[in-house]
Amino acid sequence: MSNIVGSGKHTYEVNEDWARVPEGWNAPMAAVTVDSQDRVYGFNRGERGVIVFDKDGGYLYDWGETEFSFPHAIYADMRDNIWIVDRNDQQILKYTPQGELLMTIGEKGVRSDTGADPTDFGSNGYTQVTHGGEPFNMPAGIAIAPSGDIFVADGYANARVHRFSADGALRHSWGEPGRGPGQFMLPHGACIKSDGQLLVADRENDRVQVFTQDGRFFAEWPTRLIGPAVVWEDSDGDCYVAEHNGGYFSVLNGDGELLARWGDEKYRSCHGAAGDSEGNIYFVQPTSGEGSTGRRIVKYTRG
Repeated sequence: MSNIVGSGKHTYEVNEDWARVPEGWNAPMAAVTVDSQDRVYGFNRGERGVIVFDKDGGYLYDWGETEFSFPHAIYADMRDNIWIVDRNDQQILKYTPQGELLMTIGEKGVRSDTGADPTDFGSNGYTQVTHGGEPFNMPAGIAIAPSGDIFVADGYANARVHRFSADGALRHSWGEPGRGPGQFMLPHGACIKSDGQLLVADRENDRVQVFTQDGRFFAEWPTRLIGPAVVWEDSDGDCYVAEHNGGYFSVLNGDGELLARWGDEKYRSCHGAAGDSEGNIYFVQPTSGEGSTGRRIVKYTRG
């Protein structure tokens, strides 16, 4: 990959060695988020599940040794609460920035009935789903609305989006397996846009669907994406997508029209996206070629 990528105002310099993880630590990254102070949180599958960096990649602190079953997604809300999706424990966890647990949604290890094999923890459980189920069956992504409502993309062995109140009470669920409007094949990521619409990265349907927060289907983005994993919106209303199955990083406007794109199959399995107050983007991408199980946070500095 060139050191300069993108086009127009979405031109970036790539820094693949940005995150300075303390020497000797094993920290294969799964996801990334950035809080209001531009602290960058790396959610990883090593012993220290959350490592926090400054915007220059310097190590700030970590949450100590953690026991997450399968780190999958992390999200900093507008109040700098940190939300965790532990896929294989079937739980959504809310923390302070320093790692103090504030809330848990979901019973540890309990999977809902969706027709998928409850003993299978592989990544293709979505192919077994015969009907949508209750929370959770291997949840994948999360977004928090300004109201505090919580939206969970419950996708690896389910085909639903769940909406919870700020105190963790289930308000509404929708979705069934399929390829039609409002149906899903691995809903993997969620994003609340500044206009209040909910974006769902419908990964194995190669699309992003747009909903109202009460679950009413609004539109499907016109740009075909190759396995979109996550969507992040900046302050201008532009959206950044990591295309897990294609290895591409795309920037689209709020209507889903393509503005810039880069990457190739070497970066398949890219998994996370977030940005800071200066317009820089942090993507989680493989440390080496296709099929690599290791990932790192790469910084894309706005040109």
